[in-house]
Amino acid sequence: MFKEDTLKGKNILITGGGSGLGLSMAHKFASLGAGIAICGRTEKTLRGAVNELKHHGTEVHYYVADVRDFEAVGVMFDGIYTDFGSLHGLVNNAAGNFLSASEDLSPGGFKAIVDIVLHGSFNCTHHFGNRLIKKKEKGNILNIVTTYAEDFGSAFVLPSACSKAGVLAMTRSLAFEWATYGIRVNAIAPGPFPTEGAWTRLFPTKKFEKQYLNRIPAGRYGEHEELANLAAFLMSDLAEYITGESVTIDGGERLSAGQFNFIDSLMSRGKLKTIFKMLKLKG
Repeated sequence: MFKEDTLKGKNILITGGGSGLGLSMAHKFASLGAGIAICGRTEKTLRGAVNELKHHGTEVHYYVADVRDFEAVGVMFDGIYTDFGSLHGLVNNAAGNFLSASEDLSPGGFKAIVDIVLHGSFNCTHHFGNRLIKKKEKGNILNIVTTYAEDFGSAFVLPSACSKAGVLAMTRSLAFEWATYGIRVNAIAPGPFPTEGAWTRLFPTKKFEKQYLNRIPAGRYGEHEELANLAAFLMSDLAEYITGESVTIDGGERLSAGQFNFIDSLMSRGKLKTIFKMLKLKG
């Protein structure tokens, strides 16, 4: 489907691009000719990712930035435009999540996820969108949401559910409002794609993981390459007439409703809370 030059001439920023799905998307984009900018809070992780990405032969830079900080994001975009000269795409991938009974959530815990996911996506989108509008350039924004961002929500991940629902609303609102500027805005709603960090926080025991796998009609978890392929398509000129869409990629898991609702059937609420507390200490 793709050629080596499918994304040639495009420079793309991936937030949280130093690891996990963000890094997988960065590899795919770079393999198709895109210049890559990644950002995150840990320089060591970003530096290692850049060393990996360089073998594709395209321009790659990293930026240490906290997407929660609007002013810091602005400084980052200044650096990106200085290094690359232009930016054509943004992938709002940076996120956070943890399991918790909602009655046990602290205001700080709720705020931490909302700040990263919703405020972080807004901060990057606002800076990028305004630069495109000022320069009268077309652009492409891709937001990574979740299968529970609409319709069903999900128990035990309330901050994430609220934040991702907000990002999905932002996706559709801006897709309409900014179409006049030639800016496309879409979203991907991934189901279960194992990543080193998030997986251990969301699936603490083999029993949890087995029960979860049983809910996926496809009978398996997603491969990073599959999500990266979808992201590359939506970021490319092959999808120029697609905007305001949220594409689910989950092997049919969404059809069972409420991604983490099944946890309540595994054990008593008291035992669940004990496990959640252990996960917080581990994190």
